[in-house]
Amino acid sequence: MASDSNGSDTYDVVVIGGGPAGENAAAYAIAGSDRTAAIVEHELVGGECSYWACMPSKALLAPVHVLHGARAMGGVRELVAAGSANLEAVLARRDSFTHKRSDESQVKWATDTGIDVIRGRGRITGARQVEVQTDSGSRTITARHAVVLATGTTANVPDVPGLRAALPWTSRDATNMAELPQRVLIIGGGVVACEAATWLLELGTDELTMVVRGSAVLATAEPFASERVAAALTQGRGRILFDTGVDEIERPGAKDTGIGRIHGGPATVTVGDERFEVDEIIVAAGRSPSSADLGLATVGLTDGKYVPTDEHLTAAGEWLYAVGDINGRAPLTHMGKYQARICGDVIAARAEGRSLNGPRFRSSADSHQVPQVVFTSPEVASVGRTEQQATADGFDVETVELDIAVAGSALARDDFDGHAKLVIDRATDLLLGATFAGPGVGELIHAATVALVGGVPLETLWHAVPSYPTVSEVWLRLLEKRRS
Repeated sequence: MASDSNGSDTYDVVVIGGGPAGENAAAYAIAGSDRTAAIVEHELVGGECSYWACMPSKALLAPVHVLHGARAMGGVRELVAAGSANLEAVLARRDSFTHKRSDESQVKWATDTGIDVIRGRGRITGARQVEVQTDSGSRTITARHAVVLATGTTANVPDVPGLRAALPWTSRDATNMAELPQRVLIIGGGVVACEAATWLLELGTDELTMVVRGSAVLATAEPFASERVAAALTQGRGRILFDTGVDEIERPGAKDTGIGRIHGGPATVTVGDERFEVDEIIVAAGRSPSSADLGLATVGLTDGKYVPTDEHLTAAGEWLYAVGDINGRAPLTHMGKYQARICGDVIAARAEGRSLNGPRFRSSADSHQVPQVVFTSPEVASVGRTEQQATADGFDVETVELDIAVAGSALARDDFDGHAKLVIDRATDLLLGATFAGPGVGELIHAATVALVGGVPLETLWHAVPSYPTVSEVWLRLLEKRRS
């Protein structure tokens, strides 16, 4: 780092936002070189994923899946059938992954990698110029080669009468819950809503109501997957109100008690003609780009909107980039990290005057090749297009689907219940998409991802022999069904 007498610092690369995407972009941009980089972060280095999303949510869900598996295994179920997960131990294990929201280890990683961490809010003030507001004032940083935007998104709170005054939980509270609410309203039916409902019901919430504006949870998934998740959530203490919305919330005793704690007294919820009382409200109604105060207008972009990029993740000129959720291409941590790796390589190549020819410098997987796992019970794992999406895109679609019933699944658990579907381009014999629903199917999806990205014809997949006895044998059954 170089610093002049007026406090203006210069780095080769400046990243605004210290989540996984920002970390990866900085690390790849300087790897194997003497280039310098800084990450500007006003909260925690490690970002939403590390402290408020992927890590804590999966830490809450993993014991749920283990318990479900134990209950479905003869010789083991007898030990656990009457018991439930220990809430205190589950929360303690979650805290071990989030380090109780301390980013000390992430800052050490950055420092060891050669990346400076600057605490504060960054905004663009001109080409390659970033102003950082810190606790002690402001400073201006100049980037020799690149500025990378990686500020992610924030949770939406709908404009429902009384909702904001009720101080509802967002996903941050739900994943960092310090106490378990017994009566819960969840507004929304997407991934966050369904995963939160899964762990709340298993950890002991007595009554849970989901209010969904559409006619299905996980609305963009294959219908069979949505139906299976909805059925699981409503088998016990959960219910889902479809095709409706919350009309009003009344919570006179609302109180800011801290993240993950019940925010005051009970709330009365009005949905159509029904009124009911809950102890907490969770808003899972989508997210918006964190770009309102990034100074985008100074470089011809629009503040408060997603930042559009080209295939190199460039947003303006050959110096401004956007990676992760902020660009709206594929709002998933693994896709943000994927984009960041490409972005970092592009920055390095441009800095060294190298060509950008070659697939490693182009972001392509975030267009119809995106894998995702929803860690509900059952899990839903998918990649690429659904049948509906493929048909809408003009493909001559062939589908193959069946229940997952192979030796590996029968051995895995006594009550294995799963389903698989492939979407195929009839003209080319190539996979367009795949969806699996069932216990542990998240581990199946990478094979489909490789086949889709690699352009492997279905006929060739006959020679990719699945090991016996594993759940992966479902691939052979899918090919056999198509052959018949």
